[in-house]
This record gives sequence, C-alpha cells and structure tokens, in this order.
Amino acid sequence: MTFQPVVPFSGVAGWSFLQRTRDLQQQVFEGSARLTRNVDHFRDKIAGITSAEDLVEDRRLLEVALGAFGLDEDINNKYFIERILTSSTTDTGSLANRLSDKRYLAMAKAFGFGDVLGPRNGYVDFDEQIVSAYRDRQFEIALGDTAPAMRMALGLERDLGDIAKRQMSDNAKWFTVMATSPVRAVFEGALGMPASVGALDLDRQLIEFRTRSERFFGISEVSDFNTPEMREKLISRYLTHDQLTNGSTGMSPQSAALAILQSGQTFG
Repeated sequence: MTFQPVVPFSGVAGWSFLQRTRDLQQQVFEGSARLTRNVDHFRDKIAGITSAEDLVEDRRLLEVALGAFGLDEDINNKYFIERILTSSTTDTGSLANRLSDKRYLAMAKAFGFGDVLGPRNGYVDFDEQIVSAYRDRQFEIALGDTAPAMRMALGLERDLGDIAKRQMSDNAKWFTVMATSPVRAVFEGALGMPASVGALDLDRQLIEFRTRSERFFGISEVSDFNTPEMREKLISRYLTHDQLTNGSTGMSPQSAALAILQSGQTFG
C-alpha cells in the first residue's frame, strides 16, 4: 500500500507540522512500489535513449519525464510531447517557446533534443536531477489528495523561484504569476482577492495584484517575494485565508495517527 502523506491540521499549524516531518514522510512515500519501479527503470534506460520518439514510446520513462515537470496529465499526448521535446529552446517562434505554460519549455531545455548541442540525457547526474524533481512532484500530488492548500504551498518555493529568476520585466513576471495557476492561487488567497478579479482585463488585474501586494506586504515586485522570509509570510497568509474559507484539511487527528502507525514510522 502506498503511504499517504499526513497533515492533521489546516492553516499555519498544518504547515509547521509538514515542515517538521516532510523529509521523513517523503522518504516513506518514495519507498512505494510504483515510484521505485519507475525510478529504477528511468535510471537504467534514460542514458541509452537517442531520440524524443524513443522517449515517448517508453511509457515508464515518459511518466518520470513528465512527472518531473508537473505534466503528468499529458501522459497520453505522445505526439504533442514529442513536438515539445524536439522544439528549439533558443528559437522564440518554436512551439515550446510560444506556449504560455513554461513547464513545457523547461522540459525541452532539460532534455535538449531540439537544441544545437543535442540531447543531455547522457550527461553525468542527468538522471538524478530528473528523478529528484519527479519524486518531489509526486509527493506534492499525493499530499494534495487530502490537503490541496498544502500542496500549493509546498510547490511555491520552486515555482516562484523559477519565475523570479527569469530575464523579463517586472510586469511580465506578474503576468506569468497570473498565468501559472498554482502560484496565482497562493497569491490570490494571500492577497484576499475576490473571484471577480479574474473577469477583469489583464492590465486591471495587474494593478490589483500590485496594489494589494503593496498594501499587505509593503512590496510590489514578484522578485521581492523570492526570499525565505517573504515566501513564508506569503504562505502563512495564504494558508490562514484557506483555513478561514475552507475549514480543515479533512483528516482528523485520529486518522492522522492511524496513518502514522500504518507506515511503521514515528513522526516528531
């Protein structure tokens, strides 16, 4: 039986519990049969793949490759993924560059099938980088089954960091936040935005995000949030808002205790 990550509380208390126990919980979760099979297969086979077509035809390899970038739902879109993987990442007109969802571009860059220097899947530690990202994402997905807000918070550090470090204008970073659903959800909750904001034109939405950011946090640029202190403030406000809006995680302390006992581990 696959271990289900445990978060017995909602809000900031639940986040604190997750921070304390994540390493151990993830270690137990990664011992599941499915993840172990997928990871072992990826490590054994990925260096020998010579084309994007070979990659998409091996479903287990593809599952890990897509999972590492949060694209699990594209597992059956083999033709589309092959086109992404063979896209040039330096040509601004390529398919990977034109898509607003930059996870596809990140995947194309990681594998390099469409780039001048060729594929990178044979590079030293390539497999470990993809496997590490895959494991993290799968843990987040499992966590989201019982605690969706915790999944959003857990992925924020990676996703916000990716946006903040891009070479683009401050406005473009805000537009990217607005187009990245998990990151947008965290900001909307933390900033107390009503659902009606989504119906405004993009320029008006940008003003709302900037204005509320300045009001609640004293900063108005996305990059300013990319510090441990500001990310923690952002997450705390988001989780508090979610707790007030949606209540508990749906897992009682009794259920959490049972899950811990069944895992054969003790969480501090």
